[in-house]
Amino acid sequence: MTNRLSRESSPYLLQHAENPVDWFPWGAEALAKARAEDKPIFLSIGYSSCHWCHVMAHESFEDEETAAYLNEHFVSIKVDREERPDLDAVYMEAVQAVTGQGGWPLSAFLAPDTTPFFGGTYFPPTPRHGMPSFRQVLEAIVAAWAGRREELARAAESVRAHLRRETAMHAGDSPDYADILAGADQELHASADGRDGGWGGAPKFPQPMVLEYLLARQTVGPQPELERDIEITLDAMAAGGIYDQLAGGFHRYSTDGVWLVPHFEKMLYDNAQIARCYVHAWQHLGKPRYRTIATETLDYLLREMTHPEGGFFSAQDADTPEGEGAYFTWTTAEVRDLLPPAEASAIIDTYGLTEEGDFEGRNILRLRPGFPTPARPDPASSEILGAARARLRAARETRPRPARDEKILAGWNGLAIAALADAAAALDSPLYRGAAEKTGTFILEHMTGRGTAPGGGPAPAPSDGSAAAADSATPATMRLFHSWKDGHISGDGFLDDHACVAEGFLALYRCTFDERWFVAARSLADALIERFDRPGGGFYDTSAGHEALISRPRAAYDSPTPTGSSMAATVLLKMAAYTGEDRYRAKAEEALASLAHVAAAAPVMAGQWLSAALLAEGPVTETAIVGDLEHPRGQALVETARRRFQPLMVVAARHAGAATAIPILDDREPAPESTAQAWVCRHATCSTPTDDPEVLTALLAGGTPPL
Repeated sequence: MTNRLSRESSPYLLQHAENPVDWFPWGAEALAKARAEDKPIFLSIGYSSCHWCHVMAHESFEDEETAAYLNEHFVSIKVDREERPDLDAVYMEAVQAVTGQGGWPLSAFLAPDTTPFFGGTYFPPTPRHGMPSFRQVLEAIVAAWAGRREELARAAESVRAHLRRETAMHAGDSPDYADILAGADQELHASADGRDGGWGGAPKFPQPMVLEYLLARQTVGPQPELERDIEITLDAMAAGGIYDQLAGGFHRYSTDGVWLVPHFEKMLYDNAQIARCYVHAWQHLGKPRYRTIATETLDYLLREMTHPEGGFFSAQDADTPEGEGAYFTWTTAEVRDLLPPAEASAIIDTYGLTEEGDFEGRNILRLRPGFPTPARPDPASSEILGAARARLRAARETRPRPARDEKILAGWNGLAIAALADAAAALDSPLYRGAAEKTGTFILEHMTGRGTAPGGGPAPAPSDGSAAAADSATPATMRLFHSWKDGHISGDGFLDDHACVAEGFLALYRCTFDERWFVAARSLADALIERFDRPGGGFYDTSAGHEALISRPRAAYDSPTPTGSSMAATVLLKMAAYTGEDRYRAKAEEALASLAHVAAAAPVMAGQWLSAALLAEGPVTETAIVGDLEHPRGQALVETARRRFQPLMVVAARHAGAATAIPILDDREPAPESTAQAWVCRHATCSTPTDDPEVLTALLAGGTPPL
């Protein structure tokens, strides 16, 4: 028998549609029932690829007795955190305030007015390791609700007061960017793992935003100790079990401190950000290994995570019917049975396989320390190893595959567009360029007011008249939806959706110089100012017309995705450079000021903020190229502007005589004797235009052009 969740589109909610728990999705029906029956709300938040969410579902939500107790005493609401990050943010903050920790599954208990008074994460079916059983927790809540309501009301008011404090702005004077950045450099180096890479111990998460900042910092002033931290981390991650050595792509995090045993789910946001980071590392540091990891990761996304119409799915599960990680792991017997002896030996030796294994009797593939990498293989074994890896991957694809969450989220797809566009420009790859354009077009056509509305009919025209269009007629502000699945759109876009998609569109513009992407990015930048602005400075994560919650969320930390405020500041600073409009910079600096305290106190949690602050500190280089862009000389100028990793540069280009929507291209035409010319500007001062790629190289490096 199914419950109400069978009518939902979220893969996570559908996973619970057969539970005996009388689940409600978040909405008016559930909240009205709680008020009418004066029952506490049990709010369970998770996501489709969450391993411990699956465990708790199997142990408790599929149990008839537990379900009957929940149904009698509670109104139970199930939420997909990826569809409703606003609810997740509010109630995660509340649970952390109550318990000192958080995670998923998130289990919160609310009064009928939705104020939380108690919570936790995973609760086992029986008491263990000092944790109460889920049934014990439920019984304690029921007893307190019946006999100690005033005590719960005080707890709820305490949580509400905490949420008010956390969402209060920390705005003040414009921060001293140079001082905060210097302090962050020292703290990041001091806290880096100098042996195994990364920051922190087990569990160890990739930190692509921190790595991006450190790479960008090297372009301003080389710091050898930070460069070592970057390389140690990138090399260790690429060699570890967190990286899928056969098919590319990164798992979510490592359960240990050495990148060996991952949590096996693969998330779009991780792989998009990490791939972009490896592209930039290859551009700046020149190690072929980084190019290999970037392309293998992007190829994984294109092969396994792409919707036929464009757009990328959200996640791949950790679990299969055989258990967590079974799809990705091997025994030595399996390897010997599948491969000829020489190939089996190459796999066993290269990846350190043992009879006993390193994960539940099986082996996680990871490069043994000191072994040749795919970028520097042993000539005697590289051909054998390559053939062996191909055979193992083919054999693995016959196994039951991990489930895939096929909803398409706007912000995460913006991150993917940025990665593909930067890779396309750096590698001159038509494949990645086409994929980035297809994804951008998908967002414009399906997630900006076109397509199907949440109720199944045609999407309504936005109230501000801003239907999306993939051309220069895109209106001043654009309505962006958060999620799309099977033709259904749901939820207005959040701040991070607008900011991440705008960043992706700007990267796509730099890759193609097709101005529809710049126009769309500017429309989104204007929309986030119009709909998310907070009086007094900074931004909220939800728009002005969003459902009113007990607290209007405003994320402060860049982890594991950029906060909307930090990415908004990044986009607005770039938009200020492209347009010369101070209003963009002013809003960016307000957003940075509101979160400066986080970057100063915990830079590892503020990677995107640090990159934005580096842009604000500047100077930003503005490069304009005008002329015949198809001519070899025009192509050489464009290629020169793209060759190096230059995070503090915006670049624009157009054909001579063409109309433009980009102010830094206005009133510029090449001299009659030149096929194409480039202008380089900093601090509102521009160089003499040049048609010589060598001169342009010197100008971009900040040096003196060759004579």
